[in-house]
Amino acid sequence: MTNNQLTKFVYPVVMISWSLSLLLVMAQRNDTVSVKVGAILDLSAGTVGKMGLSCINMSLTDLYLSHSHYKTRLQFIFKDSKRDIVTAAAQAVDLIKNEQVQAIMGPTTSMEATFVIGLGNKTQVPIVSFSATSPSLTSLQSPYFFQIAQDDSAQVKAICAVVQAFGWKDVVPIYVDNSYGEGVIPCLTNALQQAYIRIPYLSAISLSATDDAITKELYYLMTMQTRVFIVHMSPLLGSRFFTIASQIGMMSQGYVWFVTNSMANFFSSLSSSVMESMEGVLGVRPYIPRTKKLDDFKVRWKRKFVLDNPTLVDTNLNVFGIWAYDATTALAMAVEKVGATNFGFGVSNASSNNFDLEKFSIAKTGEKLREALSNTKFSGLGGEFNVVGGQLQASIFEIINVVGNGERKVGFWMPQKGLIRNVDTKGPNLYSTSKDNLGHILWPGDTYLIPKGWEIPTKGEKLKIGVPVKDSGGYTEFVKVTHDPSTYATEVTGFCIDVFKAVLEVLPYALPYEFIPFAKPNGEMAGTYNDLVNQVYYGRFDAVVGDITIIANRSKYVDFTLPYTESGVTMVVPVKDTRKKNAWAFLKPLTWDLWVTTACSFVFIGFVVWVLEHRINNNFRGPPLHQIGTSLWFSFSIMVFAHREKVVSNLGRFVVIIWVFVVLILVQSYTASLTSLLTVEQLHPTITDFQQLIKDKMNVGFLKGSFVYGMLKELGFQDDQLKVYYSAEECNELFTKGVANGGIAAAFDEVPYVKHFLGTYCSKYAMVEPKFKTGGFGFVFPKGSPLAADISRAILNVTQGEKMRTIENAWFRESNCMQSGTGISSTSSLGLESFWGLFLIAGIASLLALIIFATTFLYQHKHIWSCQNSSTSIRTRVGILLRIFNQRDLECHTFKKGEIGNKSEIYSPNHEIGEEPVETSPSAHCPPSPSTQTESNFSFYEDQGMFSPEHSDAAHSQDTEIIITHQ
Repeated sequence: MTNNQLTKFVYPVVMISWSLSLLLVMAQRNDTVSVKVGAILDLSAGTVGKMGLSCINMSLTDLYLSHSHYKTRLQFIFKDSKRDIVTAAAQAVDLIKNEQVQAIMGPTTSMEATFVIGLGNKTQVPIVSFSATSPSLTSLQSPYFFQIAQDDSAQVKAICAVVQAFGWKDVVPIYVDNSYGEGVIPCLTNALQQAYIRIPYLSAISLSATDDAITKELYYLMTMQTRVFIVHMSPLLGSRFFTIASQIGMMSQGYVWFVTNSMANFFSSLSSSVMESMEGVLGVRPYIPRTKKLDDFKVRWKRKFVLDNPTLVDTNLNVFGIWAYDATTALAMAVEKVGATNFGFGVSNASSNNFDLEKFSIAKTGEKLREALSNTKFSGLGGEFNVVGGQLQASIFEIINVVGNGERKVGFWMPQKGLIRNVDTKGPNLYSTSKDNLGHILWPGDTYLIPKGWEIPTKGEKLKIGVPVKDSGGYTEFVKVTHDPSTYATEVTGFCIDVFKAVLEVLPYALPYEFIPFAKPNGEMAGTYNDLVNQVYYGRFDAVVGDITIIANRSKYVDFTLPYTESGVTMVVPVKDTRKKNAWAFLKPLTWDLWVTTACSFVFIGFVVWVLEHRINNNFRGPPLHQIGTSLWFSFSIMVFAHREKVVSNLGRFVVIIWVFVVLILVQSYTASLTSLLTVEQLHPTITDFQQLIKDKMNVGFLKGSFVYGMLKELGFQDDQLKVYYSAEECNELFTKGVANGGIAAAFDEVPYVKHFLGTYCSKYAMVEPKFKTGGFGFVFPKGSPLAADISRAILNVTQGEKMRTIENAWFRESNCMQSGTGISSTSSLGLESFWGLFLIAGIASLLALIIFATTFLYQHKHIWSCQNSSTSIRTRVGILLRIFNQRDLECHTFKKGEIGNKSEIYSPNHEIGEEPVETSPSAHCPPSPSTQTESNFSFYEDQGMFSPEHSDAAHSQDTEIIITHQ
């Protein structure tokens, strides 16, 4: 059975069953009220109108079959707009004035809807559109307009998220040149700009454009670097557009095409040839959840639509048909809420004049119907039906990829989560623009390799790169332009050129280019460096390569890459030898505070050693002056490690060991500093402050054509102070002349130039602060050029590798100067801050030894403090302890031999004066009471161990008696 035979058989059956269903509904409720509703659809040209017609009828049938108790029935009056604005307006006037409809469905297009919306607002007749999606309709602010369709502005965030996901920075929108196309452009550009995505060009194509006009525009787009295009146009125009784009090669690898829902909604209805020409295109459209109810409806709708429109067998149900179905259901439910009241029209409040349009009446139930429609909510074919502010709420968008002559879903976009792989993905509502949340995408050219979004224009021209022209000797190591008179060829070499070539080798793609010197016909540079940079802004050069410094003023007009040299402007001045050549140079290695601290430490250490050794070491005994001299001699002789006195106590040895370590470090440091001070060349800058140059009106130099001139003027230098030099040799000559002979006292230049200059004259000049910040040398590209980012990444690879060192060694001589000071050796005096830790250790060790010695000494003679005779004063007891401290400690091993051999020898006339022993028994050291005490009994203490000739015998007898008594 053929299709025609099948149609002839099935069509009557379907019509009969549909009529019987309708009659059954009418029979169930004979008391229903019919409410007239108009529908302005495009029934002659497009498929949307015919699709809407069938969906409206099926919606009414389904609703009233399931809600037979409704007391109202919608009676649609269909009008054909014939895709004409005037016709649509006339049909709307006829429906309101003559038919007195209570609501109007449609019109189909946004342009047709503009007048109808205004008419509905005037007559309070709700206008319900299921296919007008232009954002400009909301600007009419009509409370009687219901946009039961996704506003085109809702999709721009989804499009922007996809562009962000792949890191494309430039996008060219292509739209139909009418109010529909222009309506979405402001929303799209605003969303892209907020995401820092540049729009270098807007392409508008007329709805009536010929194939030649479209081809011409596409060829122009081919000349641009941008390869990411967003297309917003009707399916009819879009089909022609992509067919031509495929024919001229713009659907090949490297291109990115993105279509809005204006075409994505009709993918299923486009011909297979058009879909094949669009392979690799991405599209976005509202997501309609797939349910059993929807699947069943699609089967029934397809059957009915084919019967009603036998010539449109390839048409499939899309979102507009679903919205028409839900909009009809919502309108019928709203009318039922209003009830079976008087749906007539009242008298117009507008003043009458010659224009018939002013004589419209106002719908009596228009306000109630508007409120009821606004509050209608239900679960429809397209999901949850909810109208807020007259607009269907934005839902999920699905991202479609055209593959072959079909389509494939690669992801979704949600307002709260951004890009997601599946709509049922659970997790926190974190907005994402990651491409990992999208499936594999087939791009134009039958490739899965993600396009970079831009390319060098395919017009056969190389990238025009401007380079500066320097005079002979003018730092030509950076950039040098030479001309071959025999071949008329131009060769560009130099450090900056080699860096640029090394960077291009790192790029993952080829970049054809040619160097164009920025020169006059006579070979001289055609302007300043600022003029050269401006050539990129004016479009005469595609880039500039050379010793171009990144500064703020230039970055306003062009984009710079990352710097590939050290940044900053610094000052160069002559240096002088400041070695000390006077008699007191030996004091210079140490600061005065260190000298004083060291001297005090020697005295203190000598005192500590004397205290620890006095009772047990004969070397530290004798007359007071002798003991003082010995202690100081011992302490200072340690400085040269020539001390001869032996230290016998462990505490004394401990202190001496610490002090020897301190002295060793001090001596070594002093020796090294003094050697450097007297032998190493001490080069110091003649000037360290540029304010001194301004105050003394000294001349300073700068390189010709450099921006440094403007910087010096801002610092306060006068024109008569500024001297221009053209090369490093000329700068050296100006320094040699001196200020008095018209030379310069300092030169200001950029760090790369200064380093090169010091590499040649490092023994004569120095780079000193201050250092004025700049961006270093960078390559120049036009504003928004994607090349700047790629080149910057390549620069990092070059500068962080060995390649950069190789290039530097090839163009710059290796300097023998010191790394930090370019030849300046500065030996400053050593200060206390470098050694206070050593003195602290020595001081703590000495104090600790003194505390241990004092504690031990007092403990050994504690009976002096525990005497029962409380009448003895503290002063007397302290005096006794001091006299005991002044005597030898006979218990010490240093005196044991003499004591064992002949104890009486201790008191012989030949013993050392002042060494009489003092009794060690408690009773002997406990002073008698004042009543029994005699002067002779304590003559020993009063003489402090020093016997006079007349008391020698008595004292000897007294001491002997005491010893015998208490032995």
